[in-house]
Amino acid sequence: MYLRRCRQHTESGTYSYWKLVESVRTERGPRQHVVAYLGDMDQADRLGMRQAASWATSDHSPTFFTDSAPIPRFVQIDTSEVRVENVRSFGGPFLAMQLIDKLGLRGFLGDVMVPGREEIGWDVMSLVLVVLRRLEPSSELRIAEHLFERTALDALLGIEPSKVNDDRLYRALDKLLPHKDALQKHLKNRLGELFKLEYDLLLYDVT
Repeated sequence: MYLRRCRQHTESGTYSYWKLVESVRTERGPRQHVVAYLGDMDQADRLGMRQAASWATSDHSPTFFTDSAPIPRFVQIDTSEVRVENVRSFGGPFLAMQLIDKLGLRGFLGDVMVPGREEIGWDVMSLVLVVLRRLEPSSELRIAEHLFERTALDALLGIEPSKVNDDRLYRALDKLLPHKDALQKHLKNRLGELFKLEYDLLLYDVT
């Protein structure tokens, strides 16, 4: 099925209309059968009709509407009535989490920081510190009161913003400190594995 634009001439002028047409086979060859007369339609109406017609094709056979990408449907929006609320950054935290997984840091922290009675795992709270210190170096207090809620880390890590406070972040540092040497060795080994490096001494700056 497909849409066909038609024009009709009258004494008062010329006007156009659309009709929905399908091809059918007859004894005398292919013929066009009018499914519906649709009148005059704007672009949004035409795209909506095309999409509806494609849904009606249930046998998945090739049609005029078949396309590798979904057919867009346009609607009119009054921009004066639109406002943006609760804007949060996603790209930076998402990329940081990809790098963390590449380094195997999430698995390392989950192994060495054994879960206890805490509501939020110390390994997860440590990741909050790692990501936000990387993206916007700041204090634990500022992270808890301002930075965390401005990012999509709650969705990426599965933590409610209300659960992130300075006390939890400071305690996460205390829980992480005993594993400092093991963490350094883990990151050194991953550096060598990722970049095929061989060395006896590695100097780094944690400023």
